[in-house]
Amino acid sequence: MLQKFPQVSFVISTRNRCQVLLETLTRLSVCGLERSEFDIHVVDNASTDGTSARVRDTFPKVKLLTLNENKGSVAKNEALDYALGKYIVFLDDDSYPAPGAIQKMIRHFEADGKLGAATFTITLPNGQRECSAYPNVFIGCGVGLRRRALRAVGGLPDDFFMQAEEYDLSMRLLDAGYKVETFDDLHVTHLKTPQARVSARTMRLDVRNNLFLITRRFPLKWVLPMGWDWMKRYWWIASSKNATGAFFYGVIDFMLRSVTGLKRDAVSDEGFERFAKVDEIRQRLECARFTPCSSTPGEGWGEGLSVVGRSTASDPHPNPLPEYRERGQMRVVLVDCGKNIHAYWRACRDLGIEIVAIADRSLHHPARRYRGIRIVDDATARSLRYDAVIISNLSPVHAAVRRDQWRMAQDRAVIDLFEPNEPISDERPAESESRRIAVRSA
Repeated sequence: MLQKFPQVSFVISTRNRCQVLLETLTRLSVCGLERSEFDIHVVDNASTDGTSARVRDTFPKVKLLTLNENKGSVAKNEALDYALGKYIVFLDDDSYPAPGAIQKMIRHFEADGKLGAATFTITLPNGQRECSAYPNVFIGCGVGLRRRALRAVGGLPDDFFMQAEEYDLSMRLLDAGYKVETFDDLHVTHLKTPQARVSARTMRLDVRNNLFLITRRFPLKWVLPMGWDWMKRYWWIASSKNATGAFFYGVIDFMLRSVTGLKRDAVSDEGFERFAKVDEIRQRLECARFTPCSSTPGEGWGEGLSVVGRSTASDPHPNPLPEYRERGQMRVVLVDCGKNIHAYWRACRDLGIEIVAIADRSLHHPARRYRGIRIVDDATARSLRYDAVIISNLSPVHAAVRRDQWRMAQDRAVIDLFEPNEPISDERPAESESRRIAVRSA
């Protein structure tokens, strides 16, 4: 008799958060699937609070792996040989899907055979949204993975422990031709339990693992320019959080681990483009149509601009920036100095667009420069002379927040090159007034 495999395998790694884990497992038992259609795998990272014993006693059907050491978030890999569901769902021990979300996830996978990872819309208890800095990178506390795709590209990077492991796996999926997409109708709540969260460790691992990611996965031509930009940005973040020691510890840790030999396994140029969208940003900016609506020559002629950032059926190939090229160099403010700032800076440079400043609410500082461009707060940026604002942030949720803020504060064009035709959904299940705020987009 053929063994019947579950349709979905939930995989959770945990350490010393027994009570919240038990609450998550209780919620998963009523996820909406029949009990025979799913199984649950818990990897206990050498907990000392009795987690394994409590799970065995309370949830005997849960498949438990107890490790002798703490392997962090990437310990989920330990369960992959036993998780035989057609779809693998990674969760944190304090995150759980909304009722009906798993069935909707399955329908998304069935509708698109190239979908490798279906990222859930992740909401914190206070209504904030959690998202990645890049739209095609999943969040590890709420993602469904096609098991066939996961087996083809491998699991999470074993030596990352935690931080940036989602980037590494997402890039390999994209390079293999799979899609990594976030869906508004898939919801996960992340309690963000503070226990066992150590900010200094997070900074150290962010720095170390992003250096691993860049040197291993990025095509050679992007290693130095984007590596320099990313580390400079992490230095600014560390400085603002009094965590410069953790920053240096991360760099030293990377260097020491690389002494034994850094094995490069870079993705293809095409795979990198699916991730970073460097060429697409330039093309979208070049194809954007900027039309001065009302202006007085010589006096802020760019004010009151209308913008079409996407082609339309009636005008599929608008002329790139014609009015500005006749009048002189266009002047813009970039909004947000995120991980993807390099692509926006490069596009403006190639198209002859002057960046007068970068507006960033958290990284602004009088002495801070990005490639010679001042990083200022929003109020200072609005006082400058410029023709338009470009949202230089690929995170859809974060970009929507910043786009709305700037459109309400001034009347000049605010351009989000990836603005969707329909607004991003704000709603959580039974909580439609939740705030659309982005976190964890570093």
